[in-house]
Formats: sequence, C-alpha cells, structure tokens
Amino acid sequence: MSSRLCGLLLLLGVVLGGVKASRLSVNQELSSLFNELWILDVNRMTPGVDYNISVQGRAGYVSQGTHVVHDHASLPLFSNVNENKMRNTTTISRLMKLLDNYEKSTGVSEQVTAEERIETNLFLDAVLETEVMKRAHRYLVTKRQSSSDVRHFKSQLHLIWFHLYYRQRNTGPDSCGFEHVFVGEIKSASEIIGFHNWIQFYLQEKSTQLDYKGYKAREHDLPDQDDHVLNLQFSWHSVLKPVGSSFIGTSPEFEMAVFTVLFLMNTERSTTVLVNIDQCQMELVVIRHGRSLGTAYPKLLSSNSRHVRQHSH
Repeated sequence: MSSRLCGLLLLLGVVLGGVKASRLSVNQELSSLFNELWILDVNRMTPGVDYNISVQGRAGYVSQGTHVVHDHASLPLFSNVNENKMRNTTTISRLMKLLDNYEKSTGVSEQVTAEERIETNLFLDAVLETEVMKRAHRYLVTKRQSSSDVRHFKSQLHLIWFHLYYRQRNTGPDSCGFEHVFVGEIKSASEIIGFHNWIQFYLQEKSTQLDYKGYKAREHDLPDQDDHVLNLQFSWHSVLKPVGSSFIGTSPEFEMAVFTVLFLMNTERSTTVLVNIDQCQMELVVIRHGRSLGTAYPKLLSSNSRHVRQHSH
C-alpha cells in the first residue's frame, strides 16, 4: 500500500464529525490534512522493505474477560522488522526508551523519575522537529487552537499526552494518554485497555509477552501485508484483547499529530471522524479525560480503495 493517496477520493466528503459511524460522512478537511501528514512522514516504515507481517487467519468473536480462545495465527504478526532503522530514527528510538517507564496495571500509581522526565522531554523535542508535527502545529495555529510559540505547543502536547491522572481512584495518579495509547494497560488483571501502537506490539511479541491471535475485518475485506491499519486480536501477559486496532509502520509523530489535531479541534468527550488516508477509509476515535487524552485509535473500515469501488458500482 505504498504511498497511494486518498486525495482523489475526497469528492466523497463533507465535513462532519462526532456522530455514529452509520451516519458519518468523510471529513474532507481532515482527510486532506492527514494525507499531507502521510506524505511528510519520512520516518514511516515501508512494508516488505522495513518490516514484514503475516496476518494469517480471521479471529473469532470472544467477549471481554474471556481467557481461552482459539488461536487463528500460529505465527507472530511481525516476521521481521528492521531494528537498525528503528534505532537510527530519532523519534522511534526515543519512543522505545519511554515504553518501560510505566506500570502496566491500572490502580498502581506512577512514579516518574528525573531520568524519565528527561526522556519524555527529549522525545517531545524530537517529535517537534519533524515536518509532520510542524505541519500539524501550523494547522492548529490557523485554527486558533495552539500558540505559534513552539515552547507553548510543547507544553500543550505534554498536557494532552503525558499529564498523569486517575484511571482508578484507589491510589495516586496511575495513567496518562501516552501510556494508554502507546504502551497499554491491564485493568483488574483481566482486561487490556488501550495498547494501540505497532512498535510496542512488535517489541512485546518479540519478548513473548504478547501472542497474536488473528485479524478482525469485515466479511469481504481481507487485510494484506501492505495495510497500514489493522484490527487485531491478541493476548498480553495472558490477558486477552478481543479486538484492538493500530496503525502499522507509521511514525510516532504521525500518530501523535493526527490524534492531537482531533483532540484540539473538538470539545466533546468522545469524538469520531471518518477519513480517507492513503487508500484506507477509517474512523479515528478520540476520548478525552478532562484536558488530557483518555484514549485514541484508528478503526479500519476498508483498505485498498474498496470503499471507492463500492461507491462507483
């Protein structure tokens, strides 16, 4: 699915967000912006070159809290990833340093060390230096949602993504948007919440803490190894996630930019927009936790321009 743009598809669109999927129309303005970010995302990994995935079988329906499930994928999702490229890409290497800074169980307060604060600052500095985040920043400035001062914008990003808050109120602050989305959390030892990042997925799978169970998709929409968004079923530390979704191969700055724009352009507690990015049509979901991010994830609706072919019949 290399660099095939959805820009031509935007005639489908009208600007509309925050209502049920069955009534959503393509948000043309945000589709256009996010395709710009897609083109600017030079740190995105290329499928078949920088990594290979094996989607294998379609996962079955299971309810939340189920522990035993039929495994429709005997092999890992990621058959190989170019780790040299990951280490040599500043935003990715700095992201990886953050992944072990968090306690995965909700209800256990987070203790942030001085070293971890430095790592967070270095990560945000690297993200802010990318053309992807610079473009998102300019857009937010024109919409009067962010200051043109980069220092103020960095503080805004920190509040959205790294401000600690209570997800369970029986202890100190135990969560933040970054931890929930990029790292993942386990609630009451029985439910995976968040965990929407492919880099964390790959690293946890490599360390055998995570077991991929198969893909989730509409009946006639089979994913392939080039898709940059997948809906997945997996277990992590022996706890099952019936369905979770992630961008695949994208840079941390791309994901943060997209969800930061959605967060700041809406005030509802829960926002869903329908967008076309590259050849995928997807919903993007953002849920607020006060002035910070509660969760954010993509939900693939169709890939390989199937949504276009359906409209043209």
